[in-house]
Amino acid sequence: MEQRIGSDATRTENEFSETSEKLLEDLRQVIEDGEALLQSSAQGLSDTGRMARERLRQALDTAKETGRKLQERAAAGTQAADEWVREHPYPTIGAAFGVGLIIGILAVRSRR
Repeated sequence: MEQRIGSDATRTENEFSETSEKLLEDLRQVIEDGEALLQSSAQGLSDTGRMARERLRQALDTAKETGRKLQERAAAGTQAADEWVREHPYPTIGAAFGVGLIIGILAVRSRR
């Protein structure tokens, strides 16, 4: 578990939050679009259409539950990363310095 927390801590809390929020927003949009499709196709359906509609409704319910679980995991991951950084500030600063140094060296080399 420590290795996982350590590897998660290498990502900044902000990047992790942005990625999670984007994923959740995309999932919300899919759910909204699916619900709109269910609303608009309610009339004049055959038995096959009604079955497909019910499967779509079940898939949307599953997507909603998945979104809720993802949001909980994202919050837990962000909290774990934050705790790890607070408990290990010097290694975090050293890692950030090392990454910045490497990026700086690469940037200078690419200009030549």
